Amino acid sequence: MTPPIETDILVSGGGVAGLTAAAAFGAAGFSVICVDPTPPVTEMQAEGSDLRTTAFLQPSRDFLIRAGLWDRLAPYASALQIMRIVDAGGAEPEPRTSHDFNAADISDLPFGWNLPNWLLRREMVARLAELPNVDFRPGTGTASLLTREREALVTLSDGTRIRARLVIAADGRNSPVREAVNIPVKTTRYGQKALAFAVTHDEPHNNVSTEIHRSGGPFTLVPLPDHEGRPCSAIVWMERGPEVARLAALPVPAFEADMTARSAHLFGPLTLLTRRTVWPIISQVAERMEAERVALVAEAAHVVPPIGAQGLNMSLGDMRVLLDLAKADPANLGSAKMLAAYNKARHGEVKARVTGIDALNRASMVSLQGLRDMRMRALKTFYSVKPVRTTLMRAGLGTGKSG
Repeated sequence: MTPPIETDILVSGGGVAGLTAAAAFGAAGFSVICVDPTPPVTEMQAEGSDLRTTAFLQPSRDFLIRAGLWDRLAPYASALQIMRIVDAGGAEPEPRTSHDFNAADISDLPFGWNLPNWLLRREMVARLAELPNVDFRPGTGTASLLTREREALVTLSDGTRIRARLVIAADGRNSPVREAVNIPVKTTRYGQKALAFAVTHDEPHNNVSTEIHRSGGPFTLVPLPDHEGRPCSAIVWMERGPEVARLAALPVPAFEADMTARSAHLFGPLTLLTRRTVWPIISQVAERMEAERVALVAEAAHVVPPIGAQGLNMSLGDMRVLLDLAKADPANLGSAKMLAAYNKARHGEVKARVTGIDALNRASMVSLQGLRDMRMRALKTFYSVKPVRTTLMRAGLGTGKSG
């Protein structure tokens, strides 16, 4: 029998989170094998491409620099200077109030930078190819996992056996690795789904991310680079499941009319640029983020609705803590002590953010007029007090600073 291949780290999962983890630990000098049963789709128009976008907030950009990824991504990124929240919860879908949260109030940098997920995969795969100590194996998954005090033994779907000091589970909300180590999760379902797609429009976005609240969930336009000379944005449109099914089935002209109305006509007529994709909306949090020789990161550990650009930025927060612990004591990579420290550093904060985003999502879903009016008044109150406004902005970035 062929002996197992030895590596410092096996990353299970080759989505944006798993590819980032492989690049970060590889750039830090660890030997890494990264596997995923589904090869990444790296072209926008290809079947199965992920048309969602990711806004990397300031701390995440710093982590991407450490991973050697930012220089590849920066040319394609759209800066997010202002986060605008619009209430359109009146009798008609028209703006009633609008509040701008400007990054200039707390930083010399934008809040973040937005990129399409399919492009992230393309550039991240190219980065892994530059790292001689990283072995990316698309089309191969994790079939079984056996952990011991000193190592993890992994069998891949092609029969290859791997001996790793640490397994990073970045294999999604239905994580096979998490299930293999018997970590329970708490899942909250909202009866919501999200449509994700890209549009062009007449009015420039001016690097403003706009979140429009009415009912069913937010309608969010996030800046993208111009497309053939026209302003372009990514849209995430959250609604209750039956309404998403109706919208997804509409002919394009009818869909464009509905989404233009839902946008409160803030950008002129919206023109569909890509196909429509549908994603389920849940909150989920693992009971803990570690097991013997295993660390859970990203959606294997926590899932949140797409509000406030928190999802992947929380994931990169996981990796930042895990990498710092690994570099501080490389000889004890994957040890019980290291993983206990990781769980202690991340799990409490993760639970708090999941709880907070759950509350925001429930507020965005309200349909009764009286509740929508209360939501509008609450936002006005938060925005009008500058210390509260700046604290909310810093909390959203995850900087933890006050002032």
